[in-house]
Amino acid sequence: MAAKEHSLDISAEIDKQKFKDAYEQAKKVITNRWDFKGITCDFDYNEKAKTLTLLTTTDSKADAMVEAMVSEVIKRGISSKALKETKREVAGGNKTRVTMSIVDAIASDDAKKIVKEIKDLKLKVQASIRGDIVRVEGKSIDDLQEAMKAIRECEFDFPISFTNMK
Repeated sequence: MAAKEHSLDISAEIDKQKFKDAYEQAKKVITNRWDFKGITCDFDYNEKAKTLTLLTTTDSKADAMVEAMVSEVIKRGISSKALKETKREVAGGNKTRVTMSIVDAIASDDAKKIVKEIKDLKLKVQASIRGDIVRVEGKSIDDLQEAMKAIRECEFDFPISFTNMK
């Protein structure tokens, strides 16, 4: 009888419901702060476009909004790397608009880096890219766990999650 193959998937997937909860809570926290009373502080989450747009009066207020959002995301076990500020600009009427992208997929260049990291470990595992997921397969669960540990220690600029360990 052949030895059983084990596998796991490495992705950047985030829990969308937890993210929505974090978004709603950050909105509540900011709108209830005394220093935001009577001023513009709009949050706009576009799930399809995977963007979050924040609009307020000053850069420091925008920073506070970003901080609140990141804090709520972290409280729910989502990596702060899931939020990436892509643009900060002056909007009409002396307002500051911050656009953030929600990172929940691994780009192909990043997937190649993960595969290279795993190959460099010289473990008895195979890593392959399947869309925005990296599948790692091997006969030994210990080797898979060793690969997971090594990938966790890498400094990637996107969130990492491990799923479907079989």
